[in-house]
Amino acid sequence: MLDRTPRDLILWFFLILFIISFFLLGKLLWPFISVIVMGAVVTGVFYPVYRLLGKKLPPRYASFFTCILIFVVLFVPIVLFVGVLANEIHNFYVQAVSAEVVDSVKQFFVSRNILERINSVLANFDLSLTFDEMIKPIIDLGKSVGMTLFNQANAIASNLLKFVIHFFLMLIIIYYLLLDGHRFLRYIINLSPLPEDQDVKLMNKFKDMAGAVLVVNGISGMVQGVVGGLIFAFLGFRSPVLWGVLMAFFAFLPIVGIGIIFVPTALWLFFVGRMGAGIAVLVIYVLLSGGVEYLFKPAVVGKRIKMHTLLVFLGIIGGLQLFGVLGIIYGPLVITFFLTLSDIYNKSYKSLVEPEGRNRPHVEDASGEIHDE
Repeated sequence: MLDRTPRDLILWFFLILFIISFFLLGKLLWPFISVIVMGAVVTGVFYPVYRLLGKKLPPRYASFFTCILIFVVLFVPIVLFVGVLANEIHNFYVQAVSAEVVDSVKQFFVSRNILERINSVLANFDLSLTFDEMIKPIIDLGKSVGMTLFNQANAIASNLLKFVIHFFLMLIIIYYLLLDGHRFLRYIINLSPLPEDQDVKLMNKFKDMAGAVLVVNGISGMVQGVVGGLIFAFLGFRSPVLWGVLMAFFAFLPIVGIGIIFVPTALWLFFVGRMGAGIAVLVIYVLLSGGVEYLFKPAVVGKRIKMHTLLVFLGIIGGLQLFGVLGIIYGPLVITFFLTLSDIYNKSYKSLVEPEGRNRPHVEDASGEIHDE
């Protein structure tokens, strides 16, 4: 019998070198991981455009003109929009910390005897409330939100050069991914020890989820943000662009969505006596949110993406905590990765891991208890 010891030593030595090289490669690329991921996601979104141009142009020209289109569609509006948004955030912060706001709110409460009515109810419980006690939490919240937004606007303005550099780096990545992305995917599939059908399943799930998060949620968020901003401008609220951006951001979150802004707005309008405007805001919210969630998204996404709403919500919240704004994309992708691997495990590897006798079907009786069949 042949001695396998030298062969095993060579294999382990190679694996150690390979892991070290993989670690160093990851460390080398980690500062640009967000740019690479966004480049891959945007490449998947605009690949149909590249394929359409590729029917009439050589691949290099088709990729180049696709990158030009991405520049016009994404970079130019973002740069123009950031300037307007930064100005509105500054105005919002100044208003939040100004004494004029407090005086106007106090005058409003006094003119309508609101504080007296509240105290008449609280008197039944031997309680009373002063104007300062009532308004302080609201003012503190406004200052906190204003300071947070103001700091974010300053960070964007101070890192504008970094954003420009990263955007053009992303365009370079997109250019070569459009040309050679299929070769890179084939290289990853050949390198992976998993069966090819499982590798393809993983990649397709990532592609579908990335498209759903970026395209579908992006378009629906943009629509809801624009409509919400126009409604706020029509109702006379200050900083409609800022409110529109916040609505577009919250539209990514399932369960709560733009209701986190629309519902308090409607309640405030009811409170100040603008009943018609409050009812109109609620009706528009129901039609807008319901139309997007129950008509637009199912029609575009269909049954490609099967993920529980709560998982999407937790994935986005957790992603925001870990990765910042890009967590909106990273969070659902991480959950997609786990769920796809779980599905592959259940179908292909569970029987190899679990002992015999455990792989029996389970049924649930009328009482909700699970038992072996």
